[in-house]
Amino acid sequence: MTTDHPVVVTGATGRQGGATAHRLLAAGRRVRALVRDTTAPAAKALERAGAELARGDFDDPSSLPAALEGAAALFAVPPVAFGPAGSEVEREVARGRALVDAAAAVGVEHVVFTGIASTPGRPGGSEGKQRIEDHLRERIRSVTVLRPVRFMSNYLGSTPIGVDGIAGGVHRHIFPPDEPAQIIAVEDVAEFAALAFERPDRFAGRSLELAGDAPTPVEAVAAISEATGVAVRYEQLTHAEATALSPELARVRERWAAGSRWHADVEVLRVVHPGLRTFADWLAGSGAALLRERLRGTARGSARRS
Repeated sequence: MTTDHPVVVTGATGRQGGATAHRLLAAGRRVRALVRDTTAPAAKALERAGAELARGDFDDPSSLPAALEGAAALFAVPPVAFGPAGSEVEREVARGRALVDAAAAVGVEHVVFTGIASTPGRPGGSEGKQRIEDHLRERIRSVTVLRPVRFMSNYLGSTPIGVDGIAGGVHRHIFPPDEPAQIIAVEDVAEFAALAFERPDRFAGRSLELAGDAPTPVEAVAAISEATGVAVRYEQLTHAEATALSPELARVRERWAAGSRWHADVEVLRVVHPGLRTFADWLAGSGAALLRERLRGTARGSARRS
């Protein structure tokens, strides 16, 4: 793959796309960030870091070909869609197909598609991701699929349905407290994407389940407590609590309780990428400082309200 043509990065103002854009820029690659608003602060920060900005909106397919024109490769973060009832699969698939079709129309050579980790019986991780992936393989000759598990940085905040962060010194999720649950740093997703762009001959046609560590939830909060100096404990959501938050979350909890698990081979991945981060590595890097700031800020806010 020629390196004088840009790599287009979608989701560049988010976690995976942002990490990948910065990783490629650090390697001297041209990066074109596909954004809805080129004047947004996050977009301007990318531009200052060296990225080109191109306006594109997944809900306006006519805006996409021009944004992709002249690119040699594409890092595609699935354009998820959420409504009042939860995820909107048909809208997600329509957005993904529009991106794929635009890439095919302008001759993009290689796409690195990042979805979510698979589990037995769900090879694409979710219906929407699988349908987009299938369409991608039909339209683009050279495709690499990354399937990351839960992000280490999820401890810094909550999902749209209100789980995954830390509130009041408590981390709550669906996972059994004393069973390993795989996690990965978004920076390592970016590393695997960079490897795929550097060696498309090696990674084309491959699907990689990505994880970097597998602490139990109790071990993870203990590590956070030690690294930040702020006490954190873990609580597993009951089925009723998960259902009240989201029927989708409850279904995931049911599948997990039935033995459905992510299955990335961390040791093999570490051969491919020797710098693969453990949870301790992530905490020692940026994680502990970010968590400490957030946790202490939350504690101060609670004290003012009491």
